[in-house]
Amino acid sequence: MLSLIVFLPIIAFVIVLAIPGSQKQIIRFVSLAAAIAQGVLSVILWQGYDKTMPGIVAGSNGNVSETFQFVERLDWITLNFGRFGTLNIEYFLGVDGLSITMVLLTALISIIGVVSSWTIQKQVKGYFLLYNLLSMAMMGCFVALDFFLFYVFWEIMLLPMYFLIGIWGGPNREYAAIKFFLYTLFGSVFMLLVLIGLYFSVIDPATGNHTFSMVAMVDQANYIPGSIFGPESTFWRYAAFIALFVGFAIKVPMFPFHTWLPDAHVEAPTPISVILAGVLLKLGTYGMLRINFPFFPEVFTDLAYVIGVFGAINIIYGALCALAQLDLKKMVAYSSISHMGYVLLGMAAINTEGMSGALFQMFNHGTITAMLFLLVGVIYDRAHSRQIEKFGGLSSYMPVYSGILTMAFFASLGLPGLSGFISEAFIFVGSFSSEVTRPIAMVSVLGIVFGAAYLLWSLQRMFLGKRRPDALYELHEDENGHQEIHFHDWTGKNDVDARELSMLIPLGIIVLFLGIYPMPVLGLMTESINKLVDVLTTVSSVAMN
Repeated sequence: MLSLIVFLPIIAFVIVLAIPGSQKQIIRFVSLAAAIAQGVLSVILWQGYDKTMPGIVAGSNGNVSETFQFVERLDWITLNFGRFGTLNIEYFLGVDGLSITMVLLTALISIIGVVSSWTIQKQVKGYFLLYNLLSMAMMGCFVALDFFLFYVFWEIMLLPMYFLIGIWGGPNREYAAIKFFLYTLFGSVFMLLVLIGLYFSVIDPATGNHTFSMVAMVDQANYIPGSIFGPESTFWRYAAFIALFVGFAIKVPMFPFHTWLPDAHVEAPTPISVILAGVLLKLGTYGMLRINFPFFPEVFTDLAYVIGVFGAINIIYGALCALAQLDLKKMVAYSSISHMGYVLLGMAAINTEGMSGALFQMFNHGTITAMLFLLVGVIYDRAHSRQIEKFGGLSSYMPVYSGILTMAFFASLGLPGLSGFISEAFIFVGSFSSEVTRPIAMVSVLGIVFGAAYLLWSLQRMFLGKRRPDALYELHEDENGHQEIHFHDWTGKNDVDARELSMLIPLGIIVLFLGIYPMPVLGLMTESINKLVDVLTTVSSVAMN
């Protein structure tokens, strides 16, 4: 099941490769069919998932049948180096409460991304080849349980994203693409060094060999005394934690590693901005939850306060930067930095409420920002501008668009009844109940005020009041005397069309439904979060002894 979910986009990749580039519509439908099939399989996976099984646990001794579900484990690369031992790399997949929520999110956003890509006209074949490769790599990261395999998927993502921004992006696309590539590659180097060190520090209890298994790496009993990351190697364990954390923090992105994100979002085409905000940013925080924190729990508990401080910086700094933006897309990009700060704050609380809120925020942020970037793309297609000050009074002439965007704005600022409120409430409950993060949370609540400021101010300037004299649209009366809006460079429908609604309505329904009844997602993660918190609080004391 997991292999099918991961590699369906590669089947589409091979089919698209064989289709002539002139057959653009066939290429689009093949990619859409693969994305929908991936989504259907993800729903089947969700329905078959046992919510009572914990996932990642301390002292598992490699017994994955009792911890992860839908496990696929095969020997992949085995090389005998004589007296230097044997290199063992596995094809090892599985899901728990941490990953199944991200699998569902990735499948949903991948479908939305294909539909959003329908208007791409430039080098359609090359675009969808890269898109399918990116979709495969994203899904692979969320289900890989072998660290080497995870790293392979992580690195594969760099290539398609680099070209999707660099070829199909805006005027400064080359600069944005190179900046994204170098930042992420810089973090990957640190990850590779820790990956190698962990391999030579951990023994698989089932085979007695060195292993890349993440399950084995969680159990502190599997670390070799005297090895580089052994239980007594305090300095190197701190160094490894920080190196991994930097690698994942760049992807989040966390201040001060955030500067690549606004450039990448502004220059990326709309569907790639949707993928970037909806899924790729979550890989950073997922990597922390899956790898960084449980591998080095005693280091995380020592540095939780620092991580919480960086979360607060993200929240406040990102919101203030968003408040200063004149470009609507850049405002949404900085709002992503702010909202990912809530995830860091929730994780730093090291309790079930905070971490459940953090993981739920990852899911909710994916759906809400996908809506926001799609809506930015809708107005840009019509006006060829994203300058907030160049509109005004749009609600009178684009009522459907205005209504959906208002809903997305309110979900982003955490209005009760919408999904963003539930996750942020859990994060603040968790962070206020933790002595470590309580003072940080008191400062972080300012992010809610600043968030309301930049979102409501943008809403007021673009959609309320009257048309500005220098607005990017004109008003004409039809034969019945009704005023119609005409954008200067737009000859199609003025309000949202059927294709755009097919993307926005499902996301809006999810945001509303999970705001009223969040248990379909929260219920998936509860047991895994409980066990992860247990790992971080109890295993750390064992490791220190």
